[in-house]
Amino acid sequence: MSHSLNVIWNPSEGIDLGFFMIRYYSLMFVIAFGLGWFIMKKIFERENESIEKLDSLFVWTVLATLIGARLGHVFFYDWEYFRNHLLEIFLPVRFEPKFEFTGFQGLASHGAAISIIIAMYYYSKKILKRPLLWILDRVVIPVASGAIFVRLGNFFNSEIIGHETNSAFGIRFLHDTFSKSEAVNATQIADPKAAYTAIVTDPKFADLLAQVPAKHPTQLYEGISYIFVFAILFFLYWKTNARLKSGLLFGLFLVLLFVVRFVVESVKESQGGFGNELLGGIFSTGQWLSIPFIIIGLFFIIRAQRNPLAAS
Repeated sequence: MSHSLNVIWNPSEGIDLGFFMIRYYSLMFVIAFGLGWFIMKKIFERENESIEKLDSLFVWTVLATLIGARLGHVFFYDWEYFRNHLLEIFLPVRFEPKFEFTGFQGLASHGAAISIIIAMYYYSKKILKRPLLWILDRVVIPVASGAIFVRLGNFFNSEIIGHETNSAFGIRFLHDTFSKSEAVNATQIADPKAAYTAIVTDPKFADLLAQVPAKHPTQLYEGISYIFVFAILFFLYWKTNARLKSGLLFGLFLVLLFVVRFVVESVKESQGGFGNELLGGIFSTGQWLSIPFIIIGLFFIIRAQRNPLAAS
């Protein structure tokens, strides 16, 4: 087992401006939504659709993503906790065992997918005045690009990590092994950032560093895979007649994205939820939740191929 091949991941929380900290996770969300807006602007221009309608699409998508992802985490992964802490669902704090600001640490992509589809239904009826599949076929392109940056944000946060591995792909996530308080207590250095740095660089803390195992960087596996998902959808929309086949791009998005999710889940640490209780834990919660999306995606792909001139 050669740790010499493995990177020790000890990122800062973000860009410190002195009076304000721009956290990398938040920055990735800003980039995701900003790039998404730009892509949809180009699509609306191509389709001769009013750019005025783009602003409301942006607002609806942002709200649907954040609310749906939050509720997805609450109900799919951690309902046993949140059923007794209902206020914490919508507040970025934890009241027990002591009051602390935590930020919204739990966001589930399956919940975001469901809520975006619901939001697009109302958007297509109330504002766009086009069929639901017309907007779904197009909005999945920026959603796929956004997924790349969200997973980069997870990587900066050292969260959603894989199982331990002996492979050269393994990364040693220092912040996953030691929380801030644990790093401070172990090193007796009051500043968490300095404590983490000392564990990595100071030979007297070599025993602490040795406790950090190499794990699969599943966030990077997903993020890199989503680049290909985005590229495929982008190419098909701009360079082929796929956009004329109602439901094709939407179905392809569901199949590609959630197949990636299903495969990567096999080397990912358990995120909790109901997965362990079904069929002896053969699949994780994330895998069980991905299966319906894949099936729905296949349905729309087959439907689009059988009805190539379906109204879009």
